[in-house]
Amino acid sequence: MDIQIRGSATEVACALLGCLLVRDAAEGRTVLRITETEAYAGGDDPASHAWRGETERTRAMFGRAGLLYVYRAYGAHWACNVVTGTEGIASAVLLRAGEVVEGEALALERRGSLPAHKLASGPGNLARALGITGEDYGTDLLDRESPVWLEPGKPVETISSGPRVGVSRAADVPWRFWITGDGTVSTYRRSPRADAKGVAR
Repeated sequence: MDIQIRGSATEVACALLGCLLVRDAAEGRTVLRITETEAYAGGDDPASHAWRGETERTRAMFGRAGLLYVYRAYGAHWACNVVTGTEGIASAVLLRAGEVVEGEALALERRGSLPAHKLASGPGNLARALGITGEDYGTDLLDRESPVWLEPGKPVETISSGPRVGVSRAADVPWRFWITGDGTVSTYRRSPRADAKGVAR
């Protein structure tokens, strides 16, 4: 089964659920089943990093589908995104949560003593559990010779959707997707800077 990696951010956000994200590092391999995603539609989406155009930070988002866009969130942790657009037209899917299905001991070393369902719950925790950092920026996730890559997983039966987490613009757009009932899905937190219509104050 091929992975749908090119298309609208919302289509790819749903298609990535159940897929596997594999990380090979010197200390070993970690594999994560993606359980929660969030779509960002580039220049058409005021919540996207690419809304105001290409910058040094967002350069990978304007590349080909399948690249890894990594950024530092809140100056505290790394977050990783799968680029879904075509050259010059940005869109990406944030990987919000997953289930560690291989390399749990290594993920525990990176994250500390936690219940298994909490190891990769939330974007920063997901990146940390896999050991993904800014050094992985621009990695080709379709190349299995890369240190990080995607593999197909089992089909997902039921997908839920809701508003995106922590964004102050377009906060009510229901572009967060997750495997219904999965225990690794992160907790929804609305940005205190968003008003009732999702417009920044």
